[in-house]
Amino acid sequence: MLFTVKPISRIVAVICAGAMGSAFADSVPVTTQKMDEVLVTSTTIDDRFASKRDEPSSVHVISGQTVDAQRPENMIELLQSIPGVTADISSGDEIKIKLRGVENQRYMGEKPGVAIVIDGVPVFERTGKVNVDLDNIESIRVIKGGASYLFGEDALIGAVIITTKRGAKYKGITVAADAGSYDYTRKLVRAGFANDWGSGHIQVTEREGDDYYWQSGYKTSYIDGNMRMFLSDTSDLTFGFEKSDRLKDKHGSVKGATQANLDPTGSIGRDFTRKYDVELQKLNMTYSKDLSASSNILATAYEYRDQTFYWSSPQRVAADGQAISDSSPGAQELYTTNNDYHQTQRGVKGEWRASSGSLGWLTGVDLRRNKYENFNTARVDYCGRVDYTPPYTCSPTNLVRAGEVFTDSVTDEAVNAIYGELKFVPAPSWTLTANGRYDHLALDYATGQTREIATPFTRDKSFNVSSWRGGANYAVNNNMDIFGNVSTGFRAPTAEQLYNGSISPTSTKVLNNENLRPEQAINMELGARARTSLFGVPYEVEAAIYQVDRKDYIMSTVGQYSASSTSVQEMYDNIGGVRNRGFELSLKSDRKREYTLDLAYSYIHAVFTDYENYYQTLGSPYVANPVMVHYDNTGNAVPRVPRHSLNTTAGWQPNERFRLALEMDAKTWSWADEINQEKLPGRTLFHLHANYDIRDKGPLGAKWSLFARVNNLFDHKYWTIARGTNDAADYLTGQYDSVYNADDLSIVVGKPRTWIAGVSATF
Repeated sequence: MLFTVKPISRIVAVICAGAMGSAFADSVPVTTQKMDEVLVTSTTIDDRFASKRDEPSSVHVISGQTVDAQRPENMIELLQSIPGVTADISSGDEIKIKLRGVENQRYMGEKPGVAIVIDGVPVFERTGKVNVDLDNIESIRVIKGGASYLFGEDALIGAVIITTKRGAKYKGITVAADAGSYDYTRKLVRAGFANDWGSGHIQVTEREGDDYYWQSGYKTSYIDGNMRMFLSDTSDLTFGFEKSDRLKDKHGSVKGATQANLDPTGSIGRDFTRKYDVELQKLNMTYSKDLSASSNILATAYEYRDQTFYWSSPQRVAADGQAISDSSPGAQELYTTNNDYHQTQRGVKGEWRASSGSLGWLTGVDLRRNKYENFNTARVDYCGRVDYTPPYTCSPTNLVRAGEVFTDSVTDEAVNAIYGELKFVPAPSWTLTANGRYDHLALDYATGQTREIATPFTRDKSFNVSSWRGGANYAVNNNMDIFGNVSTGFRAPTAEQLYNGSISPTSTKVLNNENLRPEQAINMELGARARTSLFGVPYEVEAAIYQVDRKDYIMSTVGQYSASSTSVQEMYDNIGGVRNRGFELSLKSDRKREYTLDLAYSYIHAVFTDYENYYQTLGSPYVANPVMVHYDNTGNAVPRVPRHSLNTTAGWQPNERFRLALEMDAKTWSWADEINQEKLPGRTLFHLHANYDIRDKGPLGAKWSLFARVNNLFDHKYWTIARGTNDAADYLTGQYDSVYNADDLSIVVGKPRTWIAGVSATF
């Protein structure tokens, strides 16, 4: 079943009008109130000051209690209840978070345009995805709009701030176990303490499963914890750590609509990457001191390590020049490249916040020292180029031997930044907010000798970038606020984009561009939040309209993921333009009532405003000069951005122990490619959740919690994602037909009906 556009729009319009009308009618004017001392709640370190009141930007919060009750297999099961979240999903439990359709045209290992911050640590993984222990989340806070004014680089469209579990409420022993479809299991043990001088806990979690897709099994092990010590009545010291080992195979994609229908699990064919082995480690320490009732300092130091190894690039041509198709015997083990990536992020941050009367302020410093190491080698002997005409041979220049080095580079990144916020309350109804941040970023790039680079070299580049936000919040009455803001976000060029030609010096198809500038995004937002009632049921409502303009975003001169040739050379430049406009509505009902209804709706219209050159490859890209067809994508819709998305959850809670909820998640169709030819169909899914909690001591003197969930309740067939770029080889024969159509899409078929159930006990 698929909800069409007009019914969704009409339903949302009626709900929005009714909710906001009630908020206007049922409340007391704010002018009767006394002006309170202003409080600054912004921070990049801790969420202890978090508040939505007086905030000029759209903010959504998911509590740890909600996370624990849902027992999600991946984070999208939580975030889909927030309007505007457009995440990339594959097999296993990892996702790439995106907001408001920004960066949906990209799907490789690029940064997502969203700052991911875990316990004050700005986290970026090699895959661009988010890996965090879902059983160790205290809260998730999503800030929309440009957020570089607080978090710096890549906060183009917002930030997701995750705070891990901490505090006295986790004292005691907790054990839990889940089981589900495709041999999914989850095991957890947590031990915590609390006394007069502090509190802490340590937790061990393991998740694994075969998953629905062929060769897509995964296993994740976590050990994490937190300890908080009270140094005095006004100060404390918090130490947190997390170590994870993640093994994951294929992402679950198939090639084309025909294979999606006949072989949805991908038993024939190959993903572009396989055999992920990821080790992550996060250490952080935070000091907090209340200087007075209206003044506080926070300081944190952290280290985050990411070591990622994986295979990439399926072998297409043997060393003797013979073609290897995806269905060839043993082909699923034939990949050309070993990728070994090491990343270390270290930093310190400090903040001082204070207030005096109608003024409040925050000042902060952010110092980062990051290192990114890439070492990629050939896994097998193979031929890099072949013309596919008899006799099949491979010239010595195209023959690659196992062990040859493709990449041996180190990038050192230094970030020195200062930032601040000023809040001013000129009248009881008004709160004005101004933010600013200044970043100095320095890149030092060095490469060793590789297959293409005979003489090692070094390069360096630095950028100075300013970011800001200006906003206001107007309290219409005690129950309703209107807010608005203009903000910026930025992304700095990478070493690979700056020195593309130097990294591949023997190629006549790629060029350097050392004049690249950091790309900027301008965000404008106007919204309202209210506490109101609808049909007699209390609700928290938030609605917003927004526009995001990116006029100089960095992209390839031949188009996204396109090939290049001697006549059509590739270079990165500030030439892209995108505009995202939309409307969002969120309704949250009181969870303590017998009947509840939550709703998250988003409308997104995302188009390329400047995309003059896109070259689509027809036929094999492995020949010396592939056939390339030119497109001007200016005015086209950004792919994989559904115009309408609706998530609703209806709950029934007859008593304090039992809750049953039915969730509906609907998306309309979107384009699967940048030329707007092939489509990703819309879909409507239903999920059923049940929880039963014994909050008083039950059997064995423990507090018990039981849950069960059925995803895709009605076993609906659908595609999770579809991505189209160029003509692709047939998944059976390996031949190119020089025609681009639905059989050239990379598709992840949605999972059929699945179940999961579990139990936990706290002693």
